[in-house]
Amino acid sequence: MLFAAMAFAQPSFAQVEIPAARPLRPGEREDPEAKSLQEMVTKQQISRRKKEHDEMLKKGEEALRISKELETSFEAKDDLSSQDIEKLQELEKLVSKIREELGGKDNDDDDEISANGEENSARKSFGAAFRFLKNSTVRLVDELKKSTRFSISVAAIQASNSVVKFARFLRLKK
Repeated sequence: MLFAAMAFAQPSFAQVEIPAARPLRPGEREDPEAKSLQEMVTKQQISRRKKEHDEMLKKGEEALRISKELETSFEAKDDLSSQDIEKLQELEKLVSKIREELGGKDNDDDDEISANGEENSARKSFGAAFRFLKNSTVRLVDELKKSTRFSISVAAIQASNSVVKFARFLRLKK
């Protein structure tokens, strides 16, 4: 008898689920509490996605600031300092987070295959590499600004891949 009671008992720690909206049957009234709960959850999801998108835009602006500082620093000294290498690491981490939020992933396997003429010429000197790094970051931020929280920008993912690749290139080349 005790076994039967335990088998049919509902666990008290069960997660509360919001019922899915279903079409109303003829003569049936809509439950205002369920509708308001669904609306509240939907508004929270929209708010969270908007906040995440705004944070991603801020990360993009920060990445642009760092890449400009790196280019200016290299032009002034014609060398990389330990602070510049730390900034390269910070830039790489920041843009990797952006790429992850966009749905992209590391593409180490096809680095050499996807290298275009601009990338190849940027590998010839540090100055060209820093210019390419800044230009790729500008391209990334422009694409982020064009995108919405509902879209996935392939161009932004490709630009983030270029930034990460050249940040690693510059950091490891030194």
